[in-house]
Amino acid sequence: MGQYIVGIDAGGTMTKAGLFDLDGAEIACAHSRNVMEAPHPGWTERDPEVMWQAATVAVRKVIESSGVSPSDIKAVSVAGYGGGLYLMDREGHSVRHGIMSTDARTVDLITEWQSNGIAGQIEALIGQHLWPGQTFALLAWLDRNEPGVFDRTYRVSFCKDFLRAQLCGDMSTDLTDAGSAGLLDPETSTYSDVLLDLLGLAHLRDKLPELGPSDEVVGRVTAKAAALTGLEEGTPVVRGTVDMSAAALASHITKPEQMSVVAGTFSIASTLNATPRRSYVPMLQFPYPLGGYMAVEGSPTSASNLEWVVKIVLAHGQSLPDEGFADIYERLNEALARRLGKPGPALFFPFLFGGANGAQAGLLGMTAQSDFDDMAIAIFEGIVFAHKLDIDKVLSGEDSAPVELIRLTGGATRSPYWSELFADILGVPIEVPKGTEFGALGVAICAASAIGAYPSLADAVAGMTGIARRYDCNADRHDVHIAKFPLFVATTHAMAAIPAALSVTEPEACHA
Repeated sequence: MGQYIVGIDAGGTMTKAGLFDLDGAEIACAHSRNVMEAPHPGWTERDPEVMWQAATVAVRKVIESSGVSPSDIKAVSVAGYGGGLYLMDREGHSVRHGIMSTDARTVDLITEWQSNGIAGQIEALIGQHLWPGQTFALLAWLDRNEPGVFDRTYRVSFCKDFLRAQLCGDMSTDLTDAGSAGLLDPETSTYSDVLLDLLGLAHLRDKLPELGPSDEVVGRVTAKAAALTGLEEGTPVVRGTVDMSAAALASHITKPEQMSVVAGTFSIASTLNATPRRSYVPMLQFPYPLGGYMAVEGSPTSASNLEWVVKIVLAHGQSLPDEGFADIYERLNEALARRLGKPGPALFFPFLFGGANGAQAGLLGMTAQSDFDDMAIAIFEGIVFAHKLDIDKVLSGEDSAPVELIRLTGGATRSPYWSELFADILGVPIEVPKGTEFGALGVAICAASAIGAYPSLADAVAGMTGIARRYDCNADRHDVHIAKFPLFVATTHAMAAIPAALSVTEPEACHA
């Protein structure tokens, strides 16, 4: 009989559950699809109760497929995406649909703050630049547009914390989620009352969740949750951490020389710094569970763009299960292998889900003589170039981390050739950690620490993680690929002007 941990990771498209032993070995994993709703243009929401159902399905699947007895599962914990917003009543039920971090309803509000000078004050207070899906911006929008919703709200919550409340009733949060939400003073790691006063949200202060460590037991699986998930009633539930932090823990990020890069739905670049960043204001900044502060840049420019090309263009929009596209992905991977160090003239701009300053997606430079390999290398290369944009941002400023290597996770790591391309273009070694479900593993590490399986969280990270593969930069290939990057940057800036040009009203027709 072994001892196991269940980690749950609720992302943008899937809720994943992983079963791990106390050495961090992945015994089984299962996925359950999440449903996104768009009730108005620019809004992205999720029914929290349906998300909970997806989580219960994933956990039950992982237990059943592993054959492990629920009595041998010693703890469970949850990771989830950062930002966005979930509101709960006293019983832990949602009082409205959850808002996702991709939501854009606050754009006009942020524009207002930028015009009246409040935006600069906010950034100075929280050490982050403004973006639409931040929790404090969503709170301000709801306070202005749906004020009655707070009469029904007992606790402001985040993705992982809503799910944990369903498991055991606890409604607290950790510093990584509160920091990602833009609600913390980075100097004190406490809620910024000055920010709440500035935005007229002081009346919501008592609705913010209690703060606590990521690796702390906060409750026990209830009888109701046990019946739905297959977990044993009374199993310890651990607070957990935001998905970016969980991926960094699972990647064994323990010092500033190491960077965590996620190549999945989003491009996410995270560095570990001894103190909060001040010379450069990152997209996100929050205390890291192992100490120090994590600075993050991200954009929806990563492997999700390849997935769109495969399903909509190459598979003609067929509605097939993911495995139905395996042959197409393999042919793309073979093309990439043939063209490492041999890029063509084409450039792919992976902005299908939004680019910097409104830059448009596109494939530029193809001719009638271009072939499948030309298209494939352009797509893979363009996505790495977009990652480099985010990486260059988070490494700017005099107090940036002295990064010497990158730990890469996400869908891109399934291709060893794509991992090689990351090393060649970025010019630093790429290490791929062991495992596949890094968000789930990260919170499993928190859980192992919380129940005393390891003396500390640092010991749990050391004992439950490892490196599967390493790729060093090939200098010759680096030179030929990176030579295209300045043109990629310049064209991206030019393409950002296209939406404005398209929105210009056409002149009226001349009349004789």
